[in-house]
Amino acid sequence: MAFSNVAMTVVAALLVAAASSPARAGAPVAGGAPSVPAGPLDIVHLGAKGDGKSDSTQAILKAWKNACDATGTQKIIIPAGNYLTGAMELSGPCKSSIIIRLDGNLLGTGDLNAYKKNWIEIINVENFAINGHGTIDGQGPLVWKSNECQKSYNCKILPNSLVLDFVKNAQIRGITLLNSKFFHMNIYSSQNVLVDRVTIKAPGDSPNTDGIHIGDSTNVTISGTTIGVGDDCISIGPGSKTIRVQGVRCGPGHGISVGSLGRYKDEKDVEDVKVTDCTLVGTSNGLRIKSYEDSKSSPKASKFLYEGVTMDNVSYPIIIDQKYCPNNICVRSGASKVAVSNVIFKNIHGTSNTPEAITLNCANNLPCQGVQLVNVDLKYNKSNNKTMAVCKNAAGKSIGVAKELACL
Repeated sequence: MAFSNVAMTVVAALLVAAASSPARAGAPVAGGAPSVPAGPLDIVHLGAKGDGKSDSTQAILKAWKNACDATGTQKIIIPAGNYLTGAMELSGPCKSSIIIRLDGNLLGTGDLNAYKKNWIEIINVENFAINGHGTIDGQGPLVWKSNECQKSYNCKILPNSLVLDFVKNAQIRGITLLNSKFFHMNIYSSQNVLVDRVTIKAPGDSPNTDGIHIGDSTNVTISGTTIGVGDDCISIGPGSKTIRVQGVRCGPGHGISVGSLGRYKDEKDVEDVKVTDCTLVGTSNGLRIKSYEDSKSSPKASKFLYEGVTMDNVSYPIIIDQKYCPNNICVRSGASKVAVSNVIFKNIHGTSNTPEAITLNCANNLPCQGVQLVNVDLKYNKSNNKTMAVCKNAAGKSIGVAKELACL
């Protein structure tokens, strides 16, 4: 199955409109000649010091205002150096299209009092890009000890590093996100977003350091990106539609996940997700769809294609879990309100670190429908044990799958 014409059109438009490869770093996000901004756009000219100690927050906020108040296409320059900052809300609407050229390193202060919520938050902006070879370093090791989410599910959330809220037509390319305090990137209520050739890194035991989280967003493509973190490499939340993940390498981490679904009231459906040509190495889960056992809402999860995925020493490579219940906060009835349907796992191969290479743990009252296992070849990589599939309340078919995995 190929990508939808809509998704390909969107990506092509972004590549043309926001062309930001090193050879074309000055190309506009959208058409229109630059106008003269109200002041400098190079943060050093606005007082920022790349010494890793001086507070550069106000210089970056000033550069944003100068660019946002102009018209045409404006490019903010963050040159080589280490720039320490606190929380930055880069909000619109703007009259211009804005490119941030990041060649230096942004450092998030370890003083949690400097954040109301997130670190770098792009809000209500249209036609926006970040490109370059620099790093967004959350300096998570300074504060990870303050994370209590492993003990309490209703914990205080530490700042996410890069957040896109209500953003339309955006491109993040070439940069590195390092050691976030919480999520590295959070894309919420946004449209037409491309994340391309980005590197995201944190230790495998770092708490809640998801690579990229997507929620209530449409037409999001993640391509050619390498993610190794302490939680989900990519998590796709409620309200996500037309999501494309291609050529991603994941590990360490918890894999590529849809959900959790059903935790809150009035969650929206997840639909049209394609994960293709990806590699997962040493992750604690592989391709996962998870929803709460006593879900508070009834979103539908449908139209999923996982194709051409390589598993290397992955625990639970394929898993649908409609009885997800972290910290035992659920009423264990076996029931669910989240319907899962039309899920295809095709040309999935490699090794499993557990005997249970396939787990379809669907709800008693709402079985999974239309699940297909096509040319799935997974083998438990330990000696003297057999690979197995465990399937409960799942309807579908197995094609070209070894007998021990053909549970549909």
